[in-house]
Amino acid sequence: MLKKQNRGIQQFGVLVNLLRDRQSFLEEIRQGIRLQNKISSLFVSSSIFFALYGAIIGASHSWAQALSGAIKLPVFYLITLIICFPTLFFFNVLFGSRSSVLQHFVVLLTSVSVISVLLFSLAPVTLFFLITTPDSYQFFKLLNVLIFGITGIFGVKFLYEGMQLLSQQDEVGKKTRTTILRSWLLLYAFVGMQLGWFLRPFFGAPDSKFELFRAVKGNFYLDIVTAISEILGLR
Repeated sequence: MLKKQNRGIQQFGVLVNLLRDRQSFLEEIRQGIRLQNKISSLFVSSSIFFALYGAIIGASHSWAQALSGAIKLPVFYLITLIICFPTLFFFNVLFGSRSSVLQHFVVLLTSVSVISVLLFSLAPVTLFFLITTPDSYQFFKLLNVLIFGITGIFGVKFLYEGMQLLSQQDEVGKKTRTTILRSWLLLYAFVGMQLGWFLRPFFGAPDSKFELFRAVKGNFYLDIVTAISEILGLR
């Protein structure tokens, strides 16, 4: 029992080290120190934080939707990472990067972990609005789109810094890899939005039955315009 507790503490300890001293954490990645341990620890801790936040937003509809959200939100971030990871790695290698697959993957996983922590830190705010505005579905949805957007920006910033640090040891092609990284971030955002639309609902529309997945129609952007229009009373 004691061993399990210590193991759990160690899992979150890696994430705490990342938050307290990210420069040293990224330097360890650059030197290839305990990469597999970092991957397992960050994967477990970020999945838990994503699951908790997914359960909160799903609770706006039902317990079944809360359980679905707790599963789908970690899956959403992980699958987006897996889809986009090979593109970044192979293009970087093509233009002179000598960093390993594990080094690239850990840097990407650290950015996802930062997003999970920020979402978890905002969970009380989300829960507050869930309780105090139970009949304002569109407002709650837009609030969370804003929260996901803000946390995503911080995660991308962390990823950019981490990849730039890895590039310091490979001066050949560094400028090209920086351009590739910026283009890849756009790809990552578009893949994420499309996958999120495919995996919906995360919230569940009011007065509707529980759905694990919804038919793929329309798009994310039209849905946001519709939500804004309803809040402003334009429809």
